[in-house]
Amino acid sequence: MARRPNVFEARRKANAKAKESAFHHNVYVVLLKPDVARLRKVQRENPLRREEKPCVYVGMTGLTPEERFANHKAGIKGAYVVKRYGVRLMPDLFEHLNPMPFDAGVIMERDLAADLRLQGYTVTGGH
Repeated sequence: MARRPNVFEARRKANAKAKESAFHHNVYVVLLKPDVARLRKVQRENPLRREEKPCVYVGMTGLTPEERFANHKAGIKGAYVVKRYGVRLMPDLFEHLNPMPFDAGVIMERDLAADLRLQGYTVTGGH
């Protein structure tokens, strides 16, 4: 005799899958070469810059941070400063924040950039 499907179990699994897919956006931070601090726009955006702190780019993506960094370096929808000055990801500054839904990612990108600026980092991105 065939077993009847459990409607409640199927609904629970569908809800869990939907929830899981909603939390796939990531914020990320890229270490930039110090030369980026010579750009006037970067200087204007970072009046509290401390020279002993690194220059970074803050972004948000639906990809993994590693895939997004590779795309930047390859020029695929990439930010000019990351393609030209990008060195590597700085997971210590963002790993604990990921993943999140898109709306939270938009806010987190802006907040993370602002927090890093207040700490003296030279920050680009973080729109």
